[in-house]
This record gives sequence, C-alpha cells and structure tokens, in this order.
Amino acid sequence: MRHVFGALTSACLLLSSAAAEAAISGVVLSNDATHVTYQFQFTGAPEFVRAYIDTDRNPATGLALQGTGADYLLENGFLYKHLGGGWSWQQVGAVTHTSTNGTAYWKVARADLGETATPNDADLVFQTEPPQETSAKSTHVYSGGTTPGTGTTTWYTASTATLANPERGFYRYPQDCDKADFNVTTLKGYRETQKITQVMCIFYLAEFKNGPISQAQLDRFQRQSDTVRAAGLKMIIRFAYTLNTSGDDVPLSRVSAHLDQLAPLLSKNADVIAVVQAGLIGAWGEWYYTQNFGNAGVVSTQDWSNRKAVVDKLLASLPASRMVQLRTPKFKRTMYGTSALTSAQAFSGTAAARIGHHNDCFLASATDFGTYENTSVEYPYLAAETQYLSMGGETCAPNPPRSDCASALTEMAQFHYSYLNNDYESTVLNSWSNAGCRPEIDRRLGYRFSLVSATLPTTASRGSVLSVSLALKNEGFAAPYNPRGVELVLRHASTGAVHRLPLSSDPRRWAPGTTTTVSQGVTLPSSLPSGSYAVLLNLPDPTASLNTRAEYAIQLANTGTWEATTGFNSLQRTLSVP
Repeated sequence: MRHVFGALTSACLLLSSAAAEAAISGVVLSNDATHVTYQFQFTGAPEFVRAYIDTDRNPATGLALQGTGADYLLENGFLYKHLGGGWSWQQVGAVTHTSTNGTAYWKVARADLGETATPNDADLVFQTEPPQETSAKSTHVYSGGTTPGTGTTTWYTASTATLANPERGFYRYPQDCDKADFNVTTLKGYRETQKITQVMCIFYLAEFKNGPISQAQLDRFQRQSDTVRAAGLKMIIRFAYTLNTSGDDVPLSRVSAHLDQLAPLLSKNADVIAVVQAGLIGAWGEWYYTQNFGNAGVVSTQDWSNRKAVVDKLLASLPASRMVQLRTPKFKRTMYGTSALTSAQAFSGTAAARIGHHNDCFLASATDFGTYENTSVEYPYLAAETQYLSMGGETCAPNPPRSDCASALTEMAQFHYSYLNNDYESTVLNSWSNAGCRPEIDRRLGYRFSLVSATLPTTASRGSVLSVSLALKNEGFAAPYNPRGVELVLRHASTGAVHRLPLSSDPRRWAPGTTTTVSQGVTLPSSLPSGSYAVLLNLPDPTASLNTRAEYAIQLANTGTWEATTGFNSLQRTLSVP
C-alpha cells in the first residue's frame, strides 16, 4: 500500500535545495549476519531524522540524492521502499529506532533491505528536518557478520577551519634572528590567534667574516631555539653573511669552519627546525651576488664545485632527518643531476633525497625573477620531485594576472608548496585576500589530512590482533616532508591510562589529492587491563622532546575529533576489552 503523509511530502523540497552538512556528524555503519545498524549525531531538535539507502549503488534507480539513488528510506521509526519515479514510497514496517541526546540510531533486518549477501555494500545519505540538513554520501561495506562486533565503520565530517599544524602554512618573519631575541608571548600569539606555527630565522654572520662565530652569538642561536620550542613553533633557518649586492661573503674555508661551530647547535635543536635554506652564499644567502662563488650568474666549474661543497657540508652538519633547500632548480640540477627524485629514491637519506627548493619571488614574472631558466624543463622537474621534498618561499612583487589567485592556487598545487611568507610581499598577499582565495591558501599550504572513515571492531581480547582500517584524505598542496609517527591510542575510560600502539604507515606518502587507506592488524598487549577504551588517532612529532606535546601533533581537519590538550584525534569509537 502506497504511504504518503505530510512529513514525507515536505522532505521532497530538499531535492531542489543545496545540501548542508554542518549538523550531521559521527556516522557509524555496522552489521552482523542478520541486521544492519546506522547511527549519526546531529545538532538541534529536528522532528524528523532520515536515512536514504541505495542498496544497488545505482544512481539511476531510486530517489536521486547526493549522487545516490535511494531504494529505501528510514524516517524516524519506519522503513519505506521506493516505488519508482519521484517521491513515491511504500511502508515496509516499523524498525528499532531511537533519537535522543543528539544521536539517531536504527537497527534493520538485512532481509527487509534485500541485503543478505556477503560481501556486499550500500550507499547512505542522512538527513534531519527542520531545518533540512543533508549529509554527504557514506558507503557501508558489509563484514562477514560471523563474529559479534566486527565490521563497524564510522564516517567523519570534514572541517573548513584553518588549522595550526606543524611544519606547514604561512610563516612570520619578525626580525633578523641574529639581532634581537624572539619573544615567547609574540610567538605563542602567532599560533593561537593566527594559526601560524613557523618563524623564519635568518641569522647573519657578517661580523665574523674573518674569524670564528662568537660564543655570544652561538648562545643567541640557542636562546632563539629555546624560545621557539617554548612557544610550540618551528623555525625555517637560513645563515648568510651580507645584505649587500656587492656580495661581500666569505670563501669556502670560512663557511666550512663556521658550519663546524654550528653543527652541534643544529643537531641539538633539530626538533624545532622545519627546514634549512642553503643560504651562506651571496647577498641574503640567495647565491646571485657573491664575491667568492661566481658572481651574477657567471659561475665557473670551480665555483660550482665550491657551491656543492657548501651544500654537502651543510647536509653533513644537520641530522639526516632534516632537509636543505636550494634557491633555484638549476642549482640542484647542476650539482646533483638533472633527473627528478623518484618515489623509490625518496626519504632514502641521500643528498638528492634531502635537497628541496624555495622560490623567493613566487609569481613575480614569467621566470619569477630568474628562479627559472627554462620552464618547459624545470616545471615538470620541480612538480615531480616536490612530491617528496620541501617546497616553500615568498612573493616579492605584484605581477597580475600571474600573481593573482588563479595562478597562485594552480602553482601551489603543481609544485607542492608547504609554506609562504606572511609578511612579504604585501600587495600580492592583499590581492589574494581581496579576491577571496586567501582562506583556501591558509587551509591548503602543506598537508591537510581529514578522516573519511574508520573500521574496527567494538570488542577485542587482550593479546589478540585488532584489525583497523582508516581512510584519510589529503586536501593540501603537499604531504609532510619530515618524519611523522602514526599511532592508534587506547585510553581507559575509568583510569585514563593511555596505550599508544604504532601503525606502520608513513604520512610523507599520503599524497595530496588522494585518499590513503591504512589497514593493519595491531596486537593488543596481553597485559592490557580489561575495560572500556576510547579509541583515538595520534600523529605525533617523532622527536623525544616533542613527542607528547599537543602543539606538535597533527590535527585532522574534521569536526568534533580534536583534543587540544592531548594532541589526539578522537575516532569517536569505544573498544571493549573483556
């Protein structure tokens, strides 16, 4: 018998309106051999909660909604079957349903949905009304259903917030790092109010051209590092000898001696070093105007050899976990070969795998003021290898339309930009704000990970293998370029005791524009106390000094998952250990 009443009739209005997703989150889809269960969280006090179920996953059949064709509808406590055409439903019967405290829940016999085969799957869209709020599509892949508690999948809502995540985003350049000490309150303000987590430290060594770096200045570098660490930020570092276009720098022997002095400090403070720009040669450390290494683009074979010796020495002065950046693609291609770094070579510890790029005249001209010599060769080279290397820089001059939003977004994605200068150049930066693309750049510089779904049991025994499957999307321009841990965290509901279980996935391989599935069996400790555990995901800094600091953990771009005090991301799941 066809069933039509006011509530169902009103719902058809949403088909011509834009879907909103803010009110629906925490989707959980599970099944056993005979039943499916659906659950989601909502805000407000809607009169109707609904689940649209596309059992054949064919958008051409059923009611068209959010890229699905709904064959069945759950509205409050009843199940309906689509009769074809538009808004036409027949009641199948009552189902188990609750809708209290912001959580909607249904338990439905699989036979009533025609979903008895295993494996099998279905697409679902959830909705509340009034006001009408409609979720994105979720896909339920059924488990075998033979073991209680298996195959429970939770789906997550992505956030559009700007996040203060480490080693990415705009940086601040308050002053030259060698002249005045950083202020911890100012640096904390960058993070807390501007969502900025990096500062530029350009440390000039001009007064030491004829001798060793003084102990006072070495101590200053240590103080700067300590202040950055206390504030929860990291540094982009460059050493240089001159700001003058006369290029009054120093010869290789002096550079080498100074790096010997700096090496212990670079090692000691590697935890708060995001990346080191090669610097050291020429005006501003940018390798063009120089008295000792080939001036104004006239570079001899010996000059190239000396330049490479500087880079090799800098690499040796840093821990193997940290990268060095060169100012132009030509520099790396000349000194280390013309082939772009491959996936197989990435993160191997070789010089080529540790040398990234920075462009300090981004979009300023057709060649970015000499950054490029031959874009037909250097563009594909740079696009290929910056998938695995650090890339950043700054703008230096307005150059519309090339410096406008369209080109900026295209090239940031093409070359995998992780950072840009927030303080220069203001005309270009303001043009992005005025044209409306600055918020997107704020969000997407570097990596931006969001949870799509998590599948794991609700019950597991001590000493057993817990099967976990996580889907994470990277909507940023780049992937992380420094090492990063991944852990499944179990926190006891009664005692608060935390157990961190490492996962083997490498976030540096979570490529932009892709969704990565992390599937792993994790062995629970045999000594794990029984009880109920909150399940969380942690992406901590791997260094011992920062490993438990929330400021240095990665926040996922989801609503309702981040714990600012712990640095954990809640999977909104509970695991029972009998």
